[in-house]
Amino acid sequence: MRPVITLLTDFGYDSYFVPSMKGVILSLNPEAVIIDITHSIPQFNVHKAAFTLWASYKYFPKGTIHVVVVDPGVGTSRRAIAIKTRNYYFVGPDNGVLMMAAEDDGIIDIRAIENRDFMRPVVSSTFHGRDIFAPVAAYLSLGLDIALLGSRVTDPARLPGITNRVSRNIANSMIIYIDHFGNAYTGIRESDLGVLGLKYGDELRIVIPRRNTDLRVRFLRSYGYAGDGEVLALINSEGFLELSINRGNFAQKYGVVEGDEVTLFVIK
Repeated sequence: MRPVITLLTDFGYDSYFVPSMKGVILSLNPEAVIIDITHSIPQFNVHKAAFTLWASYKYFPKGTIHVVVVDPGVGTSRRAIAIKTRNYYFVGPDNGVLMMAAEDDGIIDIRAIENRDFMRPVVSSTFHGRDIFAPVAAYLSLGLDIALLGSRVTDPARLPGITNRVSRNIANSMIIYIDHFGNAYTGIRESDLGVLGLKYGDELRIVIPRRNTDLRVRFLRSYGYAGDGEVLALINSEGFLELSINRGNFAQKYGVVEGDEVTLFVIK
């Protein structure tokens, strides 16, 4: 099978940055299959990029090389790294963006990208996606041993974890992700429902203090069980408790953004 390389960036689709990276990859390995996960990550939003990578990486063939360039620290002392996991490779900046996915799959080795033989001859201080990450991904797709890239990394940067407090009938969490439809993912997982005591058909009180939002909603299996325009809660495809509006945009209507604190009360 031809090697697969994915790209996930905040570059947008209207600049030369993405095609430049693809050109570098294909110049080194014309057989590579390059897949765009997205280039619409909000600028510099490392947290959203990390979640997007985590939510998508596992559906690609084993051996896929995932390249992420959401890199507000480009050109500084932050390291460039490559990670080998049980089934994949991850290449990008050492700012935590790779770790949620890499740790989920199981890390085997992390290497600092130091060997200039696997970079472009001239490395820009502002475009490591083209000059470091793209060529490294191409060399990995050709079978490069990750150990040749540089020294082992034992202290990779990590993003703050999701902090939830879950007890009987009450949970405190935060909005961790807002999707294209305006659905707001809380940090509450399906596995928390037993402790919370929440079952389908129950009513939830949703309080988002920063937005002066105080709602009562039904906990349902899917959007279609709610009326048009009705606010609901559900467990989404990634296993998180999500706040939604059937055929509407929850985040837009209530002004919710990622990072907002949320408290849920179970009302039978």
